[in-house]
Amino acid sequence: MARAWTLASRPAGTPVAKDFALVTLDSVALGDGEVRVANRWLSVDPYMRGRMNDVKSYVPPFAIGAPMEGGAIGEVIESRDPALKPGDLVQHMLGWRDEATGPAGAFSKLPAIDVPPQAFLGQFGMPGMTGYWGLLAVAEAKAGDTVFVSAAAGAVGSTVVQIAKAKGMTVIGSAGGAAKVEWVRSLGADAVIDYKAGPVVKALGEAAPKGIDVYFDNVGSDHLDAALAHARVGARFAICGMIDVYNDAKPTELKYLARLIGNRVRMQGFIVTDFFPRASEFYRDMAGMANTLKREETVHDGLEAAPAAFMALFTGGNTGKMLVKL
Repeated sequence: MARAWTLASRPAGTPVAKDFALVTLDSVALGDGEVRVANRWLSVDPYMRGRMNDVKSYVPPFAIGAPMEGGAIGEVIESRDPALKPGDLVQHMLGWRDEATGPAGAFSKLPAIDVPPQAFLGQFGMPGMTGYWGLLAVAEAKAGDTVFVSAAAGAVGSTVVQIAKAKGMTVIGSAGGAAKVEWVRSLGADAVIDYKAGPVVKALGEAAPKGIDVYFDNVGSDHLDAALAHARVGARFAICGMIDVYNDAKPTELKYLARLIGNRVRMQGFIVTDFFPRASEFYRDMAGMANTLKREETVHDGLEAAPAAFMALFTGGNTGKMLVKL
């Protein structure tokens, strides 16, 4: 019998184990045009925290008691659509479960790029696409720019670091702890800040004494404030995520917010789905870098581990992409 994780209650602050419930799903026969997929890899991502709140957002909230959704890679095991056949590897959004059934249009064959299947949940999937378009289209980063990347050891940030270096930029990353700092350095970052070692605003000033042209924000709070403090005239900020405030409703204090005015800083939030129509461009460019890009994965085993993997995102429990292997 197929199983799925549901949201048992809406978290108050940081999610805990009792907010999730593992349930058995009823077996259903396939209709015309439908497929059944055995999931092999599941993705857990920080944005899912927002879907656990019953608030209006760019994606609907998870419904209490209903199977949750998320990125997944699976193998077609039954098909009633000629576009997909048993054995095909596909990517889709019916994660948080070990088996997914639905219309063939909800499942896409993996692109023909020579990387492991799970890479399409990370560097060659939504996180990678987020980093790519946020850096190049939203922030309009170009060769010669100095780029500051927060959460540079994560799935999105580590991709931003490497794309920026490949495109001729100077890169300053931020990560927590000596091991993550060294890994970000190994990706080619010109300087790496350990945000656990002291104030970010001071460390960024030392790493970029002439200021920054681009900030790729995954964190918010003190990192965003530090970027404002050291922004050059005409700096561009791509606001991807603010993981520091996902579990805390307290407002963020920005001491240097007024620098937006005098330095003509452009700050723009974005959602990766805005760029899905340009996916072929992303895959074409990334395929050319596939042999040189580095990636790290933090893997939890078994469907039962999905909530723990998700909760670990908020305590720095991952280097690179957080995955669940089934």
